[in-house]
Amino acid sequence: MSEYNFSEIEKKWQRYWEENQTFKANESTDKPKYYALDMFPYPSGAGLHVGHPLGYIASDIVSRYKRLKGFNVLHPMGFDSFGLPAEQYAIQTGQHPAITTEQNIARYIEQLKNIGFSFDWEREVRTSDPSYYKWTQWIFMQLFNSYYNYSTDKAETIDKLIAEFETNGNATINAACDEDTPAFSAEVWKTMNEQQQAEMLLKYRLTYVAEAIVNWCPALGTVLANDEVVGGVSERGGYPVERKKMRQWMMRITAYAERLLQGLETIDWPEPVKEMQRNWISKSVGAELDFAIEGDGHIKVFTTRIDTIFGATFVVLAPEHDLVAQITTDEQRAAVDAYVNIAKNRSERERMTDVKTVSGVFTGAYAINPISEERVPIWIADYVLAGYGTGAVMAVPGHDSRDYAFAKHFNLPIREVVAGGNVDVEAYAAKEGKIINSGFLNGLDVKDAIKAGIAKAEELGVGKGRVQYRMRDAVFSRQRYWGEPVPVYFKDGIPQLLQDSELPLELPKIDAYLPTETGEPPLGRAVNWKYLNQYEYELSTMPGWAGSSWYWYRYMDPQNDSDFASKDKIEYWRNVDLYIGGSEHATGHLLYSRFWNKFMFDLGLVVEEEPFKKLINQGMIQGRSNFVYRIKDTNKYVSFGLKDQYDVTPLHVDVNIVENDVLDLEAFKKWRSENADAEFILEDGKYNVGVEIEKMSKSKYNVVNPDDLVERMGADTLRMYEMFLGPLEQFKPWNTNGMDGVHKFLKKYWRLFHDNNGNFSVSEDTPTAEELKALHKTIKKVEEDIERFSFNTSVATFMICANELTQLKTNKRAILEPLTIILAPYAPHITEELWQLLGHTESISYAAFPQWKEEHLVENTFEYPVSVNGKTRHKLSFATDAPREEIEKAVLADEQVIRFFDGKAPKKVIIVPNKIINVVV
Repeated sequence: MSEYNFSEIEKKWQRYWEENQTFKANESTDKPKYYALDMFPYPSGAGLHVGHPLGYIASDIVSRYKRLKGFNVLHPMGFDSFGLPAEQYAIQTGQHPAITTEQNIARYIEQLKNIGFSFDWEREVRTSDPSYYKWTQWIFMQLFNSYYNYSTDKAETIDKLIAEFETNGNATINAACDEDTPAFSAEVWKTMNEQQQAEMLLKYRLTYVAEAIVNWCPALGTVLANDEVVGGVSERGGYPVERKKMRQWMMRITAYAERLLQGLETIDWPEPVKEMQRNWISKSVGAELDFAIEGDGHIKVFTTRIDTIFGATFVVLAPEHDLVAQITTDEQRAAVDAYVNIAKNRSERERMTDVKTVSGVFTGAYAINPISEERVPIWIADYVLAGYGTGAVMAVPGHDSRDYAFAKHFNLPIREVVAGGNVDVEAYAAKEGKIINSGFLNGLDVKDAIKAGIAKAEELGVGKGRVQYRMRDAVFSRQRYWGEPVPVYFKDGIPQLLQDSELPLELPKIDAYLPTETGEPPLGRAVNWKYLNQYEYELSTMPGWAGSSWYWYRYMDPQNDSDFASKDKIEYWRNVDLYIGGSEHATGHLLYSRFWNKFMFDLGLVVEEEPFKKLINQGMIQGRSNFVYRIKDTNKYVSFGLKDQYDVTPLHVDVNIVENDVLDLEAFKKWRSENADAEFILEDGKYNVGVEIEKMSKSKYNVVNPDDLVERMGADTLRMYEMFLGPLEQFKPWNTNGMDGVHKFLKKYWRLFHDNNGNFSVSEDTPTAEELKALHKTIKKVEEDIERFSFNTSVATFMICANELTQLKTNKRAILEPLTIILAPYAPHITEELWQLLGHTESISYAAFPQWKEEHLVENTFEYPVSVNGKTRHKLSFATDAPREEIEKAVLADEQVIRFFDGKAPKKVIIVPNKIINVVV
């Protein structure tokens, strides 16, 4: 084969890898393990665009490199295949989501295989496969049968809790539980009936049923997670979302708040992701106070600044707070109801970030400040969130900016209690200073006043010191069809688990994928779908994050029918060494995965407390959009350079009919029917398009399909070019035109192994020092680059090396063979072919990564600039340790130097070792 036929080569080796299971991981080995994992994709109908493989290519380079380094590598791929898009398509077409999902997965697999990833496809998993979600259901059942014991700081079986209740009641129990959990004795426990005991245990279980404020989307007929709501509407479809109280399954992730915080110090993750998790968990040390309501009841308030208690001039409740309806006076009811109705349709994110809008309503009720005993009004405002703290704040406008704005807007009292600011102008929010206007706290600094305030509240019985976390328990229900069924049925209203032997509980067939006419979730449409033909199953399904919160363990042992993974295999693979995926999952998947992993660790099911040792967030590849410019009220288009001479409208145009920023006019006419009779005003005989960097999106017609690029230039070119674009973590624009340089490099590399007639020709000669230097500096640089995940600089290094070896006319095995090994992780197809041509019968994946040697990197020659009377005239190379006499003799004998003597005799030769040579004549 004389020419570099990338298409034939790539198909050949992709077949070889599949037929020979080249990348199959095996636990029966003495090799050290390395587990490289990508966040597995949701298989959308659009397939992959060129931005999607970026992280996959990086993890594949590392995986191939680690194999060459002697590691046993697990590098799997699967699909997060439950999700709303397939269900919405099913609603529109009536086609079962499983059919759409299967088709989409087949498309993804085809595309991934075309790029040459070294995945162990034998281990593929799909979250929508009953053999997989059987174990998601099983883990849910373990959570249901567990509680969190703060005394041992871990999850324990619910049976242990029941035994304690039977012996001592809950007086000595130090466990995560609902805030309204009452104290009871063993005797009281024993008098409770089955339903009462079950309801009490739900207050402790790590997964439980409760009334919760959720994001309800009527158009989609389901609850949405916070990250699925943007600007008060659903991320998918843009439908209105309202805050609503509903009975939901919950996960008591708050029990793990402190361990989730502390664990961040033990893992190698990007600091911005860790900070996002810290902010989401948001630990606060402060006090919980009881504000008595005039008439009846009390409001629980959490504050980190009890030192400012004498400055609390009003109380604010979240609009969704349980007490709002109870305390609102008849005179204020209409205004309060109207405000609550508006507030519930704003997302938490919108309410938190909108600091400019000030709104609220007085309830008509009053509370008593527990320390100052001052009578203060109770308001509602949407800047207070039901899901944060107690859903109520003591407002200290003198020292909090949002309280200050609220007080100014509604003409409420503002009192200075920390000296140092000017509350006539703005809130003084400093966390230091002397306390004033505060009775027994006067004269204390802030820290001492906080201690004294907590002590006073506890002495009076109106409060206590407390650690508070902003993170709330996670809603674990979705009113959808296409998700994991919850393995629960209800007997007399009490949730009961299925038996292990009854798993998986599979999705039933239904006639439509919409809620029932009575508002039940789609599963309510299932005919005769009851446990033992008499008890109602849970009709909500699990959220999308359920199956992705443990999937890396299933890759370890995907065919196991008796366990989610065997203990031996978990012991061997332990956890993920390298995890690559987007930072947008910081407070979703990455947090939930850590929670589930810690729970499974507590139960002894896994051996590592943290699931992912190292995390890398790949940046986004942005689209390079193209624009045409239509002259107003015509079907005539003017070229980019002439557009300012006309009244034009810029329009996105398909980037696939543009090459080097020049529009294919005939392709444009065929692209859309309305373009058929388009006319053009050209520049220099061509139509130049406009360019803008934007997010890659179908609506902007800037999506580039990797299949097209693989067909045009090959998978190896695509792989290397994506790495060459820039550092892995950075955002970078896509430009197909730039691929040509990488493709030329691969062709140049191919020619190193062939003579001028295209025949394979590799010499067994001993390499020169220059050739060895070119090789070993490349080995050293590539190894260092991969170890620090700096892939773009490696591609540049390969190009430099190929240029040097081409200039040296190198075709020696001792140089080209090791060079081919280090190139293999980046360009696996061409290197497999060349490896075979070099006479090897095994895949290059089983080779050993070459070691660079310092002796070949030492500079043993120096190229001197040679001057005559101070002007540089020539360059000569000498050994760095060459004697002065030898250098002088050679310079004075060199014809290129002598011709500048003008027939004169040299007076002296000045030599500065390894710097310069100057001949004076």
